[in-house]
This record gives sequence, C-alpha cells and structure tokens, in this order.
Amino acid sequence: MYASRNRFPMVRGAAIPLLSAMPSMRSLSYLAAIAASSSLSSSSSSSQQIGRASSRVSHVYRASQLQQTIATTATRIGVGLHSGQGATVKLVPARANEGRYFVKLHRKEPAVIVPAIVNNTIDTRLSTCLGRNGSTVRTVEHLMSALEGLGVDNCRIEIEGGNEVPLLDGSAREWVEAIEESGLSIAKDYAGFGSARNAYVLDSPITVHQGDSFVAAFPSPFTRLTYGIDFPHVPAIGLRWFCWTPSGPSSYKHEVAPARTFGIAEQLEQLRAAGLIKGGSLDNALVCSTEEGWLNPPLRFDDEPCRHKLLDLIGDLALCAAPGHPGLPIAHIVAFKASHALHVKFGAALLQHQMKLHNLVQV
Repeated sequence: MYASRNRFPMVRGAAIPLLSAMPSMRSLSYLAAIAASSSLSSSSSSSQQIGRASSRVSHVYRASQLQQTIATTATRIGVGLHSGQGATVKLVPARANEGRYFVKLHRKEPAVIVPAIVNNTIDTRLSTCLGRNGSTVRTVEHLMSALEGLGVDNCRIEIEGGNEVPLLDGSAREWVEAIEESGLSIAKDYAGFGSARNAYVLDSPITVHQGDSFVAAFPSPFTRLTYGIDFPHVPAIGLRWFCWTPSGPSSYKHEVAPARTFGIAEQLEQLRAAGLIKGGSLDNALVCSTEEGWLNPPLRFDDEPCRHKLLDLIGDLALCAAPGHPGLPIAHIVAFKASHALHVKFGAALLQHQMKLHNLVQV
C-alpha cells in the first residue's frame, strides 16, 4: 500500500513500449517509472508468465476455485446521488455462469434485465449508467465494486422505485455489509454442479488517455491497482497515490470499501444547476473547499479521495466480467486523474484485447 503527495509509487514493471498515441510528458513520466523494473523479465515465455500467474493468483480472491454467489437475499433502501429518488435494491443469489445483472422491476410493466457489462454503458457523467431496451440503471459503480471486491461472480440485482442505485453513505461499505449478512456460497448450475472461475492474464500493455489523464495496464504475476489524483487548486486533497493488491475479501473491506465519494464545494451549485447531485449531502459525501479545506471531517483515511477513485475504478472494471471470470484481469492497472468515461474506455479496450488472446487461467 502506498500514498504520497510528493512522488509516484515505486512499483514493478518491465521496460514496455507504450501505444503510439501518447499522454502528456508529465503522465508519461509516471508510466515510465511504473514500467521501469518488471518482475516479468523480457526473456520469460508466455507460458512461464501464465504459469507463475496461476500459482500466485489462486490465493488472491479466495481459497475456492469455483464461482460464487450470495447465499441469501439482502436488501438496501436509499436515495440516489443524482436523481434524489428513493429506490429499493435486492441482491439475490444467481446460478453459475449467469454473471451479474440488474432487473428493473415495474408495477405495471414487465421486468427488464440489464446485464452489468461494459457494452451496456450509456452515460458516464460523474457516475456510470447502464441501459438496455429503454431501461436505465444509474450510479452502479459502488455496488459493482463491492461485488467484485468480495468475489461475488453471480448475482441478480433487483431495483424498484427508482432508476438509480442508492448512494447510502457514499462508499461501498454498506454494500459490503449487505453481502456479508447474506454470506457467500458456491454458485451451482442448473444440474447442481459448481463451475470453474477463471481470470484473464494480460500479456502486453494497454493504454488509453485523454490529455494528461490515463488508464494503463501492464503484465504482472498478480492483480494490482495503482491510482493517482491531482487537485493542485485544492490543497487539502493535492497530489496523492494509492496502491492496492487484493489479498482476500477482508483487504477490500478494510482498505477500499469505506472510502466515500467527494466533491469540491465551489462546484456544487454548478452541478445542481445541471440537474446532478440532487441526493447529495454532507451525510453521504465528503465536501472540500479550495480555501477552507474539508467541510465535514474527519476523513476515514488521509488519502480517502484517492482510495475512493480506486473504488470507482474497480466498480467500472467489474463491468468487464463475463460468465466464469471476474472483471479485474491478472495485471497491474495504473490510473491517473481518470474519469468514469476513461475507466469505461479502458474497459472496452481490455475486453477487445481479451477477445483476441483468450489467455485464461483458473483461479
């Protein structure tokens, strides 16, 4: 784990050529440092890399090598961040290889299924919105992050009364609590058998960027995420980096899930005028002023905003999951000043890369 205002994290990576379309020189300096010293030597064969990843990653998420679902139904009720509308969400057990999907329930209309996949993303303004056949589900990232972080591969998510997942306390902590109340169990298919859980192994770099913001991934023997934020005009936030390596559900629960969403005080009226953050308050979001600092301390972590951005990244990349494998690949993913839009753009590039290679290992 790493966080600093003054430097980027020293991490392992190989001297890897980047894509032809490049971010700014400042962003490139971060990427170059990350790629400077890889634990995967350039002389290693692909089979050796995959073999090492397989032996290491079997302990990353859980002891079981079978897909999981929740054991019983869990319910949460709350208000959406942007709509301000109340909604009831039920997490329901699902069969193996069904994946994670939303079910929009309407009293007078048939239910609509919206699979939680990146191709169903229709809006990324300050949150991630999914849509299908005219139905939308807004602000899915915190719930999706909790499901991915705790290793829930298959889940039916019923939402009623609104089209936005409740913000709750602004973090993923209450979703983690809901999943823990339900418990985890092996997901079984219609024949009553468990099904293997696989993960993709990245074999070459992927980079997407916009200006000096980027999301990149590098080959790694295990899953690791690094996030950087930079708010030069908000000294209380400033430049921060946070590194996280999944070591089991408890690491996500304690190190990532409690980090709350945040906003800049001087921007709030403009956002409200645009029809956003109608359900936001000091009870469900951190607010920081450029001059006065945090308006509703204390923070749960010194680097809570940076951790929350990593939480969002996990939730957005959870949309890369497919039946039988999680959204996060075996790779080192690095993001700097990225938005939901850039997260999703990277997710689409990752899926395209995976479809070409099919580098799968059982975890």
